[in-house]
Amino acid sequence: MICGAVDRSFPSTLIRYQPGEKSEKSVDKQAGGRFTEIYYKKELSYMREIQASEITEAIERLCIEANQVLPEDVKQAIGKCRACEDGEIACQILDNIIENYKIAEEEQVPICQDTGMACVFLEIGQDVHIAGGGLTEAVNEGVRRGYEKGYLRKSVVKDPVRRGNTGDNTPAMLYTEIVPGEQIRITVGPKGFGSENMSAIRMFKPSAGLQGIKDFILETVEAAGPNPCPPMVVGVGIGGTFDKAALLAKKALMRPIDSRNSDPFYGELEEEMLEKINELGIGPQGFGGRTTAIGLNIETMPTHIAGMPCAINISCHVTRHKTEVI
Repeated sequence: MICGAVDRSFPSTLIRYQPGEKSEKSVDKQAGGRFTEIYYKKELSYMREIQASEITEAIERLCIEANQVLPEDVKQAIGKCRACEDGEIACQILDNIIENYKIAEEEQVPICQDTGMACVFLEIGQDVHIAGGGLTEAVNEGVRRGYEKGYLRKSVVKDPVRRGNTGDNTPAMLYTEIVPGEQIRITVGPKGFGSENMSAIRMFKPSAGLQGIKDFILETVEAAGPNPCPPMVVGVGIGGTFDKAALLAKKALMRPIDSRNSDPFYGELEEEMLEKINELGIGPQGFGGRTTAIGLNIETMPTHIAGMPCAINISCHVTRHKTEVI
Protein backbone atom coordinates (compact mmCIF):
# COMPACT_ATOMS: atom_id res chain seq x y z
CA MET A 1 0.00 0.00 0.00
CA ILE A 2 1.20 3.49 -0.83
CA CYS A 3 -0.44 6.50 0.68
CA GLY A 4 -0.24 10.19 -0.08
CA ALA A 5 -1.52 13.57 0.97
CA VAL A 6 -3.38 16.03 -1.21
CA ASP A 7 -2.99 19.65 -0.22
CA ARG A 8 -6.27 21.32 -1.23
CA SER A 9 -4.84 24.83 -0.98
CA PHE A 10 -3.18 26.30 -4.05
CA PRO A 11 -0.90 25.42 -5.70
CA SER A 12 -2.11 21.81 -5.81
CA THR A 13 0.43 19.29 -4.57
CA LEU A 14 0.72 15.55 -4.21
CA ILE A 15 2.83 14.20 -1.32
CA ARG A 16 3.75 10.53 -1.51
CA TYR A 17 4.35 8.55 1.70
CA GLN A 18 6.07 5.26 2.32
CA PRO A 19 3.93 2.14 2.80
CA GLY A 20 2.53 1.67 6.26
CA GLU A 21 2.25 5.32 7.26
CA LYS A 22 -0.89 6.44 9.02
CA SER A 23 -3.95 7.61 7.10
CA GLU A 24 -5.86 10.54 8.54
CA LYS A 25 -7.82 13.69 7.78
CA SER A 26 -6.98 16.83 9.70
CA VAL A 27 -7.19 20.61 9.64
CA ASP A 28 -3.94 22.46 10.19
CA LYS A 29 -5.05 25.51 12.17
CA GLN A 30 -1.60 27.07 12.04
CA ALA A 31 -1.79 27.01 8.25
CA GLY A 32 -4.94 29.09 8.24
CA GLY A 33 -7.37 26.22 8.31
CA ARG A 34 -5.82 24.47 5.34
CA PHE A 35 -7.46 21.08 4.80
CA THR A 36 -5.13 18.14 4.27
CA GLU A 37 -6.39 14.70 3.32
CA ILE A 38 -4.10 11.72 3.65
CA TYR A 39 -5.30 8.69 1.70
CA TYR A 40 -4.19 5.20 0.74
CA LYS A 41 -3.69 3.90 -2.78
CA LYS A 42 -3.18 0.24 -3.68
CA GLU A 43 -0.45 1.11 -6.14
CA LEU A 44 1.23 4.19 -7.46
CA SER A 45 1.21 4.43 -11.25
CA TYR A 46 3.39 6.85 -13.14
CA MET A 47 2.34 8.30 -16.49
CA ARG A 48 4.79 9.12 -19.24
CA GLU A 49 4.48 12.76 -20.23
CA ILE A 50 4.60 13.63 -23.93
CA GLN A 51 4.59 17.25 -24.98
CA ALA A 52 1.95 18.32 -27.50
CA SER A 53 4.76 19.93 -29.48
CA GLU A 54 6.28 16.47 -30.09
CA ILE A 55 3.03 15.35 -31.70
CA THR A 56 2.94 18.48 -33.84
CA GLU A 57 6.50 17.94 -35.06
CA ALA A 58 5.88 14.27 -35.86
CA ILE A 59 2.74 15.01 -37.85
CA GLU A 60 4.51 17.79 -39.76
CA ARG A 61 7.16 15.28 -40.85
CA LEU A 62 4.65 12.55 -41.68
CA CYS A 63 2.49 14.82 -43.84
CA ILE A 64 5.49 15.66 -46.01
CA GLU A 65 7.01 12.17 -46.16
CA ALA A 66 3.71 10.43 -46.88
CA ASN A 67 3.09 12.74 -49.83
CA GLN A 68 6.58 12.28 -51.27
CA VAL A 69 7.43 8.63 -50.68
CA LEU A 70 5.15 5.76 -51.68
CA PRO A 71 5.13 2.82 -49.20
CA GLU A 72 7.42 -0.03 -50.19
CA ASP A 73 4.59 -2.58 -50.34
CA VAL A 74 2.73 -0.42 -52.87
CA LYS A 75 5.87 0.03 -55.00
CA GLN A 76 6.46 -3.73 -55.06
CA ALA A 77 2.85 -4.46 -55.98
CA ILE A 78 2.99 -2.02 -58.91
CA GLY A 79 6.24 -3.61 -60.06
CA LYS A 80 4.76 -7.11 -59.95
CA CYS A 81 1.72 -5.98 -61.92
CA ARG A 82 3.98 -4.37 -64.53
CA ALA A 83 5.73 -7.70 -65.02
CA CYS A 84 2.36 -9.43 -65.61
CA GLU A 85 0.91 -6.88 -68.03
CA ASP A 86 1.08 -7.57 -71.75
CA GLY A 87 -0.99 -4.70 -73.20
CA GLU A 88 1.05 -1.89 -74.73
CA ILE A 89 -1.00 0.95 -73.21
CA ALA A 90 -1.22 -0.73 -69.79
CA CYS A 91 2.55 -1.27 -69.71
CA GLN A 92 3.22 2.31 -70.73
CA ILE A 93 0.95 3.68 -68.02
CA LEU A 94 2.53 1.51 -65.32
CA ASP A 95 5.97 2.62 -66.52
CA ASN A 96 4.84 6.24 -66.16
CA ILE A 97 3.50 5.54 -62.66
CA ILE A 98 6.82 3.98 -61.63
CA GLU A 99 8.81 6.84 -63.11
CA ASN A 100 6.54 9.35 -61.36
CA TYR A 101 6.95 7.94 -57.86
CA LYS A 102 10.72 7.65 -58.34
CA ILE A 103 10.98 11.32 -59.35
CA ALA A 104 8.81 12.35 -56.40
CA GLU A 105 11.04 10.53 -53.94
CA GLU A 106 14.33 11.70 -55.48
CA GLU A 107 13.32 15.34 -55.87
CA GLN A 108 11.18 15.47 -52.72
CA VAL A 109 8.01 16.64 -54.41
CA PRO A 110 4.44 15.32 -54.08
CA ILE A 111 3.63 12.07 -55.88
CA CYS A 112 0.24 13.47 -56.86
CA GLN A 113 -1.16 16.98 -57.23
CA ASP A 114 -4.06 15.97 -54.94
CA THR A 115 -2.22 15.87 -51.63
CA GLY A 116 -5.44 14.89 -49.90
CA MET A 117 -7.17 15.45 -46.61
CA ALA A 118 -4.91 14.54 -43.72
CA CYS A 119 -6.38 11.44 -42.07
CA VAL A 120 -4.58 11.06 -38.75
CA PHE A 121 -4.81 7.87 -36.69
CA LEU A 122 -3.55 8.00 -33.10
CA GLU A 123 -3.11 4.93 -30.93
CA ILE A 124 -2.57 6.52 -27.52
CA GLY A 125 -1.11 4.48 -24.69
CA GLN A 126 -3.26 4.64 -21.56
CA ASP A 127 -0.15 5.47 -19.52
CA VAL A 128 0.53 8.63 -21.52
CA HIS A 129 -0.25 12.17 -20.39
CA ILE A 130 -0.19 14.83 -23.11
CA ALA A 131 1.09 18.11 -21.72
CA GLY A 132 1.65 21.60 -23.04
CA GLY A 133 -1.46 21.96 -25.17
CA GLY A 134 -4.59 20.32 -26.54
CA LEU A 135 -4.36 17.19 -28.65
CA THR A 136 -6.60 18.32 -31.51
CA GLU A 137 -4.81 21.64 -31.90
CA ALA A 138 -1.43 19.87 -31.79
CA VAL A 139 -2.55 17.62 -34.64
CA ASN A 140 -3.95 20.47 -36.73
CA GLU A 141 -0.83 22.57 -36.18
CA GLY A 142 1.27 19.68 -37.47
CA VAL A 143 -0.88 19.42 -40.57
CA ARG A 144 -0.77 23.19 -41.05
CA ARG A 145 3.04 23.27 -40.88
CA GLY A 146 3.52 20.14 -42.97
CA TYR A 147 1.35 21.33 -45.84
CA GLU A 148 2.99 24.74 -45.79
CA LYS A 149 6.58 23.55 -45.49
CA GLY A 150 6.11 20.73 -48.00
CA TYR A 151 4.43 22.96 -50.58
CA LEU A 152 1.42 20.65 -50.53
CA ARG A 153 -1.92 21.66 -52.03
CA LYS A 154 -4.48 22.89 -49.53
CA SER A 155 -7.67 21.02 -50.35
CA VAL A 156 -10.01 21.49 -47.37
CA VAL A 157 -13.09 23.73 -47.40
CA LYS A 158 -14.67 25.32 -44.33
CA ASP A 159 -18.20 24.17 -45.05
CA PRO A 160 -19.37 21.19 -47.16
CA VAL A 161 -22.14 23.18 -48.89
CA ARG A 162 -21.01 26.82 -48.81
CA ARG A 163 -17.35 25.85 -49.40
CA GLY A 164 -14.48 28.34 -48.87
CA ASN A 165 -10.93 26.99 -48.58
CA THR A 166 -9.48 26.96 -45.05
CA GLY A 167 -6.12 27.86 -46.56
CA ASP A 168 -3.99 25.42 -44.56
CA ASN A 169 -5.54 21.96 -45.17
CA THR A 170 -7.00 21.81 -41.66
CA PRO A 171 -8.85 20.43 -39.89
CA ALA A 172 -7.41 16.93 -40.01
CA MET A 173 -9.69 13.92 -39.91
CA LEU A 174 -8.67 12.66 -36.47
CA TYR A 175 -9.22 9.10 -35.22
CA THR A 176 -8.11 8.16 -31.71
CA GLU A 177 -7.88 4.84 -29.92
CA ILE A 178 -6.74 4.15 -26.36
CA VAL A 179 -4.38 1.18 -26.15
CA PRO A 180 -2.11 -0.32 -23.46
CA GLY A 181 1.35 1.19 -23.03
CA GLU A 182 3.18 4.49 -22.77
CA GLN A 183 3.68 5.43 -26.42
CA ILE A 184 1.69 7.16 -29.15
CA ARG A 185 1.57 5.54 -32.57
CA ILE A 186 0.82 8.13 -35.24
CA THR A 187 -0.25 7.24 -38.78
CA VAL A 188 -0.90 9.95 -41.36
CA GLY A 189 -2.75 8.89 -44.50
CA PRO A 190 -3.39 11.75 -46.95
CA LYS A 191 -6.59 10.83 -48.82
CA GLY A 192 -7.35 12.16 -52.28
CA PHE A 193 -10.96 12.55 -53.29
CA GLY A 194 -10.97 11.24 -56.84
CA SER A 195 -10.96 7.82 -55.22
CA GLU A 196 -12.79 8.78 -52.01
CA ASN A 197 -15.79 9.87 -54.06
CA MET A 198 -16.10 6.34 -55.47
CA SER A 199 -16.48 4.75 -52.04
CA ALA A 200 -19.76 3.25 -50.85
CA ILE A 201 -21.57 1.71 -47.88
CA ARG A 202 -24.49 -0.67 -47.73
CA MET A 203 -26.52 -1.82 -44.75
CA PHE A 204 -27.12 -5.46 -45.61
CA LYS A 205 -29.53 -7.72 -43.83
CA PRO A 206 -27.86 -10.98 -42.77
CA SER A 207 -29.87 -12.83 -45.41
CA ALA A 208 -27.68 -11.19 -48.11
CA GLY A 209 -24.91 -13.51 -46.98
CA LEU A 210 -21.37 -13.66 -48.24
CA GLN A 211 -22.50 -13.50 -51.85
CA GLY A 212 -24.14 -10.14 -51.20
CA ILE A 213 -20.82 -8.74 -49.97
CA LYS A 214 -18.91 -10.17 -52.93
CA ASP A 215 -21.38 -8.69 -55.41
CA PHE A 216 -21.26 -5.31 -53.65
CA ILE A 217 -17.46 -5.15 -53.86
CA LEU A 218 -17.47 -5.92 -57.58
CA GLU A 219 -20.36 -3.52 -58.30
CA THR A 220 -18.59 -0.69 -56.48
CA VAL A 221 -15.26 -1.20 -58.25
CA GLU A 222 -16.93 -1.57 -61.66
CA ALA A 223 -18.95 1.61 -61.11
CA ALA A 224 -15.77 3.43 -60.09
CA GLY A 225 -14.14 2.53 -63.40
CA PRO A 226 -11.29 4.90 -64.29
CA ASN A 227 -12.30 7.63 -61.80
CA PRO A 228 -10.08 6.54 -58.88
CA CYS A 229 -6.96 6.44 -61.09
CA PRO A 230 -6.44 2.67 -61.10
CA PRO A 231 -4.69 0.47 -60.31
CA MET A 232 -6.55 0.99 -57.07
CA VAL A 233 -6.40 -0.32 -53.52
CA VAL A 234 -9.70 -1.46 -52.02
CA GLY A 235 -10.43 -1.27 -48.29
CA VAL A 236 -13.43 -3.27 -47.07
CA GLY A 237 -15.03 -2.94 -43.63
CA ILE A 238 -17.63 -5.47 -42.50
CA GLY A 239 -19.59 -5.33 -39.25
CA GLY A 240 -20.10 -2.86 -36.44
CA THR A 241 -22.55 -0.03 -37.08
CA PHE A 242 -22.99 2.35 -40.04
CA ASP A 243 -20.10 4.54 -38.93
CA LYS A 244 -17.83 1.75 -37.68
CA ALA A 245 -18.00 -0.13 -40.98
CA ALA A 246 -16.75 2.97 -42.80
CA LEU A 247 -13.91 3.40 -40.30
CA LEU A 248 -12.92 -0.25 -40.71
CA ALA A 249 -12.73 0.26 -44.47
CA LYS A 250 -10.52 3.31 -43.99
CA LYS A 251 -8.26 1.44 -41.58
CA ALA A 252 -8.00 -1.41 -44.08
CA LEU A 253 -6.23 0.99 -46.45
CA MET A 254 -3.57 1.67 -43.80
CA ARG A 255 -2.60 -2.01 -43.66
CA PRO A 256 0.22 -3.20 -45.94
CA ILE A 257 -1.26 -4.67 -49.10
CA ASP A 258 1.19 -7.57 -49.04
CA SER A 259 -0.35 -8.80 -45.76
CA ARG A 260 -3.44 -10.97 -45.34
CA ASN A 261 -6.19 -10.87 -42.74
CA SER A 262 -5.18 -13.05 -39.77
CA ASP A 263 -8.48 -14.93 -40.04
CA PRO A 264 -7.98 -17.49 -42.85
CA PHE A 265 -11.62 -17.10 -43.94
CA TYR A 266 -11.16 -13.39 -44.67
CA GLY A 267 -7.60 -13.86 -45.90
CA GLU A 268 -8.88 -16.19 -48.62
CA LEU A 269 -11.73 -13.77 -49.37
CA GLU A 270 -9.19 -10.96 -49.90
CA GLU A 271 -7.31 -13.04 -52.46
CA GLU A 272 -10.50 -14.18 -54.20
CA MET A 273 -11.95 -10.69 -54.55
CA LEU A 274 -8.67 -9.16 -55.74
CA GLU A 275 -8.52 -11.77 -58.49
CA LYS A 276 -12.14 -11.14 -59.50
CA ILE A 277 -11.61 -7.37 -59.56
CA ASN A 278 -8.68 -7.77 -61.91
CA GLU A 279 -10.82 -9.94 -64.17
CA LEU A 280 -13.04 -6.88 -64.77
CA GLY A 281 -10.41 -5.61 -67.20
CA ILE A 282 -10.66 -1.91 -66.25
CA GLY A 283 -6.88 -1.76 -66.20
CA PRO A 284 -4.40 1.05 -65.43
CA GLN A 285 -6.11 4.44 -65.67
CA GLY A 286 -9.16 2.69 -67.17
CA PHE A 287 -7.53 1.87 -70.54
CA GLY A 288 -7.89 -1.88 -70.09
CA GLY A 289 -5.50 -4.51 -68.84
CA ARG A 290 -4.88 -7.13 -66.20
CA THR A 291 -4.27 -4.66 -63.38
CA THR A 292 -7.36 -2.94 -61.99
CA ALA A 293 -6.35 -3.28 -58.33
CA ILE A 294 -3.04 -3.97 -56.63
CA GLY A 295 -4.49 -4.76 -53.22
CA LEU A 296 -7.66 -5.53 -51.27
CA ASN A 297 -7.77 -5.58 -47.47
CA ILE A 298 -10.71 -6.56 -45.28
CA GLU A 299 -11.25 -5.57 -41.66
CA THR A 300 -14.16 -6.85 -39.56
CA MET A 301 -15.77 -6.50 -36.15
CA PRO A 302 -18.86 -7.89 -34.35
CA THR A 303 -22.25 -6.50 -35.33
CA HIS A 304 -25.95 -6.66 -34.42
CA ILE A 305 -27.96 -9.84 -35.05
CA ALA A 306 -30.19 -7.93 -37.50
CA GLY A 307 -27.50 -6.42 -39.68
CA MET A 308 -24.36 -6.90 -41.76
CA PRO A 309 -22.95 -3.44 -42.63
CA CYS A 310 -20.37 -3.35 -45.40
CA ALA A 311 -18.31 -0.32 -46.45
CA ILE A 312 -15.88 -0.02 -49.33
CA ASN A 313 -13.22 2.68 -49.30
CA ILE A 314 -11.50 3.07 -52.65
CA SER A 315 -7.97 4.45 -52.94
CA CYS A 316 -5.86 5.18 -56.01
CA HIS A 317 -2.45 3.66 -56.74
CA VAL A 318 -0.98 6.49 -54.63
CA THR A 319 -2.16 4.88 -51.39
CA ARG A 320 -0.07 6.99 -49.03
CA HIS A 321 0.49 6.46 -45.35
CA LYS A 322 3.38 6.93 -42.97
CA THR A 323 3.74 5.90 -39.33
CA GLU A 324 5.89 7.08 -36.42
CA VAL A 325 5.93 6.05 -32.77
CA ILE A 326 6.80 8.52 -30.00
